[in-house]
Amino acid sequence: MIIITGATGQLGRGVVERLLARVPADRIGVSVRDVSRAEDLARRGVRVRQGDFDDPASLAYAFEGASRVLVVSGPADARPHRTAIEAARAAGAGRIVYTSHMGANPASPFRPMPSHAETEQDLRACGVAFTALRNGFYATTALHFVRQAVETGTLVAPEDGPVSWTAHADLADAAAVALTEEGRLDGVTPPLTGPESLDLTDVAAIASELTGRRITRVTVPDDEWVAGMVTRGVPEQQARFLLGMFEASRRGEFAEAGPALGDLLGRKPTPLRDLLANR
Repeated sequence: MIIITGATGQLGRGVVERLLARVPADRIGVSVRDVSRAEDLARRGVRVRQGDFDDPASLAYAFEGASRVLVVSGPADARPHRTAIEAARAAGAGRIVYTSHMGANPASPFRPMPSHAETEQDLRACGVAFTALRNGFYATTALHFVRQAVETGTLVAPEDGPVSWTAHADLADAAAVALTEEGRLDGVTPPLTGPESLDLTDVAAIASELTGRRITRVTVPDDEWVAGMVTRGVPEQQARFLLGMFEASRRGEFAEAGPALGDLLGRKPTPLRDLLANR
């Protein structure tokens, strides 16, 4: 049985839908914290069980009979991922697939990236075949910036760098391949990214063209941006966490736009322009 964690989230749900087109529903199981949010999957024949990364006993139940497990990454802390890896191994899974990140790096200023790097090390040491999907930066973040900018006419953020924004749908397709086609993806993958790298100035320009409204990119100093977030009710710790994303992007950690995702899918990955046009 193929087990998917986080199946009520955007990526996890997308992977389940791709799997339903590839394998019978009774070969798919999901591990979710709130089973009521997966009732529609249960009605379609998917096995739904409660599982929580903070509760190893629940994962033993949710992963029972696993042949492969997809661990969808969660908080910026490798400990829960390690718990899930250990549970998958104990359940007898023959392969563990993990949603890592193209920016996985122990020295990154963006806290999820060291966590991804640490989890990749845990996978190397676990004794089970694994695939670490080095996913590109989710394009939903750019869509969030644009929604705010369309309302105000300005896209306000700290200095940034180019990012190869990547569609959830394309990454769900890649995960489905990793879970069903043995030998296609093994170990740590190359970056699985969108087709081009764009900074927020580029994003603002595309949004201006698509909406017919001029959107100006406004760059503010880091501390000023953090202070503004705090004024709007965001805890300072969370604002500093988000600042790390901009710091990492201007170091080029999310800039690579490689061919691996397109080669895997047999088509060009979805450009950010298309996602913005359909937002």
